[in-house]
Amino acid sequence: MTVTEQLEIIKRGAVEILLEKELQEKIGNSLKSGTPLKVKAGFDPTAPDLHLGHTVLIHKLRQFQKLGHEVYFLIGDFTGMIGDPTGKVETRRALTREDVLKNAETYKEQVFKILDPEKTKVVFNSEWLSRMTASDMIALASKYTVARMLEREDFSKRFSNQLPISIHEFLYPLIQGYDSVALNADIELGGTDQKFNLLVGRELQREWGLEPQVVLTMPLLEGLDGVNKMSKSLGNYIGINEPPDEIFGKIMSVSDDLMLRYYELLSDLSLIELEKLKTALKSGEVHPMEAKKTLGREVVGRYHGYSAALTAEENFVKRFKENQVPEQMECIDLAVEGGKALLCKVLAEAGLVKSNSEGRRAIQQGGVKINSEKVSDENLELTSGNQYVLQVGKRRFAKVSLG
Repeated sequence: MTVTEQLEIIKRGAVEILLEKELQEKIGNSLKSGTPLKVKAGFDPTAPDLHLGHTVLIHKLRQFQKLGHEVYFLIGDFTGMIGDPTGKVETRRALTREDVLKNAETYKEQVFKILDPEKTKVVFNSEWLSRMTASDMIALASKYTVARMLEREDFSKRFSNQLPISIHEFLYPLIQGYDSVALNADIELGGTDQKFNLLVGRELQREWGLEPQVVLTMPLLEGLDGVNKMSKSLGNYIGINEPPDEIFGKIMSVSDDLMLRYYELLSDLSLIELEKLKTALKSGEVHPMEAKKTLGREVVGRYHGYSAALTAEENFVKRFKENQVPEQMECIDLAVEGGKALLCKVLAEAGLVKSNSEGRRAIQQGGVKINSEKVSDENLELTSGNQYVLQVGKRRFAKVSLG
C-alpha cells in the first residue's frame, strides 16, 4: 500500500497522532527500505481477563500487522507491580510478582484471538527493567523534573487537594517511557488517558539519541451504559472470555449509536463497508437489530468460534422473540442439607449471582424465574429431589438438580 492508503487505515478510530507528519515520513522510509516499523503497545496485567475496551488497541495492532509492520505486545510485568497512577485519586495497591505473572499468562492466551502469533513479539519489560541498578534508576529519574510531572492532570489534582503522591508513582511514566528506549519503538499506541506517559517515551528516546516515536492515541471505549469507560468495577463491560450467550446478549442491548461506535473500533469491516452500513441504517434498508446481530456474530465468533456465534444468536432469538429458554444450558447438581435450600443460596451456588445478598436483590427486583415463572418471595425454598430451570435477568440460565 502507498503511504496515503496506510495512513487511512491507521487513522481509523484514532483520536490523535503526534506527529502525523513524522508518521508519514516513517511509513515512507519503511516502504523505501523494506524495513517494517516497530509498533508497540503495553499492557499491565493487573487483572486476569481482558474486556472489549482492552481490545481497541489490540485491533489497531492487528491493522499494523496486516500492513506488514512489526508488532510488540509488551506485558508490563515490572510496571504492573508499581501500578499505573493514571486517573487515580489515591495510590494503587501494589500487586505481587505471583499475581502479575498469573495474569500475564492469561493475557498471552487471549491476545492471540486477535493478533497473528507468528507476527507478534511478546515481550516483558522485566527483561530490561529488572536489570537496572540503583545508579541506572537515579540516572533515569534525572531526565525529568517534578514540575513537569505535576503538569499531569491527575498528579496536579492530588497535589492541589493535598492528597498523597508516592515517589514511585512519579517513576511510573519514566519506566514506561524507558520501554520505548529499550525497544527503539517507532510507534507507540495507547488510550487517550495514556498520552502523558507516551510523550515521556518520546522525550526519553531523544535523551538517548534515538529518533522519537510517533504517539497514536485511541479512544476509551464506552461500556454498555454508553457513558462511562468500559470497566469491570462499573459492571458495564463485555469480557472476551464470557460465555457466547452473554457476549451476544450484551451486544444486542447497546444503543444504536453505541453499536456504530463498536463497529468502528472493534469490527473487521473495511472503511468502505462501514460507510455502506451507516448509509443503509440511515435509509432504513438495514434495521439496527439486524446490524447488532451481525456485530454480535462477529465478536462472539472471534473469541468462541463461528458455530458458537450462530448458537448464541439462535438462543437470543428464542429467548427474546419466542419467549423460550435456550436448548443448551449448564446442568448443575447441588447437594441440599435438610431437604430444602433458600432460592437465593441456590442461585449463588449455581454461579448465577455472586452472593446470597445479590440473589435476594435479584428476586426483589423481579429478575428471577423458575421454570419460566417469575418469583417474588426472597425467602422461597427449593426442595431436594427436583430439577429447576433457573433464570436471572435476560441472559443467565442454569438447569439445577437438588439432591
